[in-house]
Amino acid sequence: MSTEVKVPTLGESVAEATIGEWLKQPGEPVALDEPIASLETDKVAVEVPSPVAGVMGQHLAKVGDNVSVGAVIATVEDGVAAAGAAPIAERTEAPVPPASDSTAPKDTTDAAVLSPAVRRAVLEHGVDPTAIKGTGKDGRLTKEDVLAAAAAKSAAPAPAVTAAPAPAPVAAGDRGEERVKMTRLRQTVARRLKDAQNTAALLTTFNDCDMSAVIEARNTYKDAFEKKHGVRLGFMGFFAKAACLALKDIPAVNARIEGDEIVYHPYVDISVAVSAPNGLVVPVVRDCQDLSFAGIEKAIGDYGKKAKEGTLTMADMAGGTFTISNGGVFGSLMSTPIINPPQSAVLGLHRIEDRPVVRNGQIVIRPMMYLALSYDHRLIDGREAVTALKIIKEAIEDPTRILIDL
Repeated sequence: MSTEVKVPTLGESVAEATIGEWLKQPGEPVALDEPIASLETDKVAVEVPSPVAGVMGQHLAKVGDNVSVGAVIATVEDGVAAAGAAPIAERTEAPVPPASDSTAPKDTTDAAVLSPAVRRAVLEHGVDPTAIKGTGKDGRLTKEDVLAAAAAKSAAPAPAVTAAPAPAPVAAGDRGEERVKMTRLRQTVARRLKDAQNTAALLTTFNDCDMSAVIEARNTYKDAFEKKHGVRLGFMGFFAKAACLALKDIPAVNARIEGDEIVYHPYVDISVAVSAPNGLVVPVVRDCQDLSFAGIEKAIGDYGKKAKEGTLTMADMAGGTFTISNGGVFGSLMSTPIINPPQSAVLGLHRIEDRPVVRNGQIVIRPMMYLALSYDHRLIDGREAVTALKIIKEAIEDPTRILIDL
């Protein structure tokens, strides 16, 4: 008897996905709820679990095919192997030494819990996941575990080998170009960014910010903060709370255009740009105006971990009224970030570097950061954008303003 495997509900307004990878091949045993396929949606990778225990049957869709919610993409044979494969009973009849009994289930479990990001890293680096000790929750492998194993493998001395044959000569005029189909996530990013340019009247205003006070506060309290809250004190908490002050005073920066109406939000849901294996994702930290520094830092830390493991959900990225993008972690000095529709503004952070500035008539060295606020000029006037960025700058240079709501 065959059981159909259907595309699950993918989230609000998501009607289709792309087959990114088959995790089980025809004839392989599968357990109940074991992932058998990875789907790529516009924002995240979603695993399809097996509805029953049995043997993988036919794949009814190929990698790269677009499939709709509810579509049948495969079958699972109930207790009978797929064509050309041995029945399950025949596989388990042969006696197995006791030592093997304790290790066989472990391999199956390890394979079942690999996230899509970890699987891709395993395939890219050619390492054996069963030989790597996982440091994630319940001993699961993380992408960092795989990268560390790959680095150790490449650093190990290679055995002596005979000279490899010379590579085949490349045909004249052929310089080895490769064509790779864009992932659904990359297609969505490309489309949304271009739509933002075509629709919004984009403009960017800049300012520079003295980070001395925030750096001093962080260095003074980071150990006590981490001991009490179990999370490190970073810069994003300061900027998120400073943004809340600015958005409260300048509501247009936290609003959006919908048809011929302006929608104002009485809350601040900040989208935080995070780099993931498949591209940039933007999970949302909700109700930042009510969260403490620890609450914001915990939320951002959890999202960063989920992004690396490829476990972000559609709900994690739904909504958002304002975005903070930190290009400084990659060394960016200055940029003009693009807004994330339907939002109307995005704050760009950049690297901190010592620069000479004038204070009280004296040239001194201070840790400075350029701030950039890109906004939709259809909704936000220049005066409002400049004022909002100035409020953020002043709150960072004097964090006491955050405490007294000034």
